[in-house]
Amino acid sequence: MPLSLKLLLVLLHNALSFGIRIAMLISVPKWHPPVTAMAWLLVIFIWPIPGFLFYLMFSSRKLPQKRTQRHEKSIAKLLEEDKTIDMIREYTMPQIPEKLEKFARLGQSLADMPVMGGNKIEAITDTYELFRNLASDIDRAKDHVHLLYFIINEDKATSCVLQALERAAKRGVACRVLADAIGSKRFLKKAAPQLRKAGVTVVEALPPSLFRRFKTNARFDLRNHRKIAVIDGVKAYTGSHNLIEPTYQRKANGLPWRDITLAIEGPVIAQIQRVFVEDWYVETGEFLQETIPQLELDSRDVLIQTVPSGPCYPTENYQRLVAAALHQAQNRIIITTPYLIPDEALMEAMEVAVLGGTKVQLVVPQKPDQILAGNASKAYYEQILNMGVEIYLYKDGILHAKTMTIDNDLAFFGTSNFDIRSFELNFEINLVLYGEVPLLDIRRIQERYIASSRKLSIDEWEKRPLHEETIQNVAKLFSPLL
Repeated sequence: MPLSLKLLLVLLHNALSFGIRIAMLISVPKWHPPVTAMAWLLVIFIWPIPGFLFYLMFSSRKLPQKRTQRHEKSIAKLLEEDKTIDMIREYTMPQIPEKLEKFARLGQSLADMPVMGGNKIEAITDTYELFRNLASDIDRAKDHVHLLYFIINEDKATSCVLQALERAAKRGVACRVLADAIGSKRFLKKAAPQLRKAGVTVVEALPPSLFRRFKTNARFDLRNHRKIAVIDGVKAYTGSHNLIEPTYQRKANGLPWRDITLAIEGPVIAQIQRVFVEDWYVETGEFLQETIPQLELDSRDVLIQTVPSGPCYPTENYQRLVAAALHQAQNRIIITTPYLIPDEALMEAMEVAVLGGTKVQLVVPQKPDQILAGNASKAYYEQILNMGVEIYLYKDGILHAKTMTIDNDLAFFGTSNFDIRSFELNFEINLVLYGEVPLLDIRRIQERYIASSRKLSIDEWEKRPLHEETIQNVAKLFSPLL
């Protein structure tokens, strides 16, 4: 290549890079909060052309117009049927503790779902037990089976569930499966065709497109992270388990994932079903009108409120509730999460809780399964420890359960990690449980996690090698984008 041509290309590259930097410096702060804007500008200033392309692909959390319209239409249709949920709520007559009434109203304002009483829950931690129970319930199904999971995989652990689906479909039960297009990519390619032949309707959720070429496609990194199973409207499962064997195909050197799923009976199933119906309509254009069966109320009267969240909502629903709960805590908070990449509001809320005399305990995996997210999480440890928060490193596998208990009467449970991605980008479903009985069910498991962990001290953490600290701090710079 002639020297003059090389010089011309270098000049063009430099001019383009300079132009991108100036243009992004003007536009990026306009569309993003300061922390996120700074992270994007860092990427763009280091790698102008690749950074600009990444910005075009991943910067906007907005959904395509057609998908947004379908979501709004589904909400309108479901609101028309709110009389059904209101009717159920009338005869459950939940008695919310007085000090939690304002919090319950906040949850209803954010998610359009009230607290429902008369429920029964069972916490399941053994993956194989969960799949056996789910398969057994599917074998008893008479009307419909609805499954929505981020990851579905065909393996020795899940084969009983997939085979039960085939049997149910062959006897005339309406079986619908919604699987995230990225998380369940292998399943959709290899196992879904066999299920479809058996009569199971399998649909991929959020089919990706880097530049959203199609009206219903989503940005590549916007994922449906929900985990839902509803059988005949009388039994539901939700929690952190995906439909895959517990080592995730030896993803982390064979370490098992530690999860919790709640098996639920009672009126709140109508809300969980509603989340599935909404997602199904957005993906297929088919609105499911399932009749709500007569439900037997449980004498324990567990009070539950469903809180869906995702980029289709105007507010970060779950983040707002978590922050509000932290601010009102008085005695003790326990949080378990595989990924902790907190935003400023969450950090401030934890600090305020500690300053107010509340004991805050955080349980995270000793060995995270993701390098970048894991190092970004660790970058916050020093600040969190200096606040007075206790950090416990779980040693017995990959802690994947996402829970929070507040004092003795408020528990959070579901699919959402305590990170920016779950709060802002992923479609999640979480439950808020009111009262001492359900909290104790979750807290007993949290206490087991703490017993299988080692407490991290600030002295130990400050002695970590310099190269590890450097990697963590660099990863932290990109935490608003993870």
